[in-house]
Amino acid sequence: MSGLPVRRHHALLLLWTVLWFLIVEPSGGVSWHYLRQGEQLLFASGEGGGLSLYAHHPELQIGPVSLAAARLFAPFSDRVGQVLAEGTMSALGLVMLVLVGRTAAWYYRGTGTNHRRLQQRILIAGLAFIPMWVEVSVRFGHLDDVLALFFTTLAVQALVRNKPAGVGIFLALAVDSKPWAISFLPLVFALPRPVWLRTFAWFSGLVAIAWLPFYLGNLGSLAAAKFTIPNQPASSLRWLGVSDPATPWWDRPAQFAVGLGLGTLAVRRGRWPAVVLLGANARILLDPSVYTYYTASILLGTLLWDAVGQRRLVPWWSWIALASLYGGTLLIPSDSARGLVRLAFVVISTAYVLLWPTKQQRRGRPGSADSGRGGRGGGGRRGRGRAAVPAQRSDDRPLAATPG
Repeated sequence: MSGLPVRRHHALLLLWTVLWFLIVEPSGGVSWHYLRQGEQLLFASGEGGGLSLYAHHPELQIGPVSLAAARLFAPFSDRVGQVLAEGTMSALGLVMLVLVGRTAAWYYRGTGTNHRRLQQRILIAGLAFIPMWVEVSVRFGHLDDVLALFFTTLAVQALVRNKPAGVGIFLALAVDSKPWAISFLPLVFALPRPVWLRTFAWFSGLVAIAWLPFYLGNLGSLAAAKFTIPNQPASSLRWLGVSDPATPWWDRPAQFAVGLGLGTLAVRRGRWPAVVLLGANARILLDPSVYTYYTASILLGTLLWDAVGQRRLVPWWSWIALASLYGGTLLIPSDSARGLVRLAFVVISTAYVLLWPTKQQRRGRPGSADSGRGGRGGGGRRGRGRAAVPAQRSDDRPLAATPG
């Protein structure tokens, strides 16, 4: 089926998504009313709406791009609009799987990559990814998180294809959808150094266009940054000794700082595919809440690492994340034990992607002169003139096939 527009692994993932959608949808849309309320206020002219939205409703921790996107479902009744939104968000998860597969194929072009094995890897990782994607897109209906992760996936593809403007634009749209996506900004440093300034200019400009009108229109919008939520007993914060009943004042800045710092370190070590996982790890490490939809960002991070950061057939980290973070929520009765599992996953996965030797790691930045060449992370030779094919493992033999 390699010559068909929809390949076998795509069809299987579609069926898997439909199955989970049908299981979850009857109890779905837990938070969709926030999106409906927010888009109505954004386009309202009365007091408390428009540019005063965040000043009067700091609980709406939703970016303006997400609220504008929610407007697309406003013409429908509440129930119909909700189901259409859930279906659209579920479909975006499938699109992201296709994008990650094609990104990995593009990244490893010229290395003799076995694309059939890559498709199998995407299928196996996708089977873990979809249940958590349905959690964020259907059960909770968090359009803001969905768009933040979707735009981040587009930014990763633009990075691999050496499109600096695209990286800046898509990362900005991710932050304009949900502010915590700022943790993925170190992806810019994986580009060649000469284009950093242009990329940051695109990013900064679009973020300013989206957010500054609210702060200039009503200085009370700054209150949104101080909004707190309860510090739940199952949070990792409890194991870090933070017993405050609500979000500590330093917590959100610390999340961003840790995510940005770890992501930058990953790029410096030549492991930029780990940036999304590390940013998501910082979020669940320091967030006082433990909502299951948080795990969707982790699963996107493990998907990128399993598909692009390494070349093993079995995407172990995707399934480890699903089993420990989602399975632990369902099967471990103790709040304290669930918090310990979350903390252990963050520490172990972070240490692994940053420190563990990986023979399949390539040298060079995406789009740089040596980024399509052989060269293994352990100091292998770089190809000259044409791409050198690195030593292949038995599960990654070259095979002529269409990527994706």
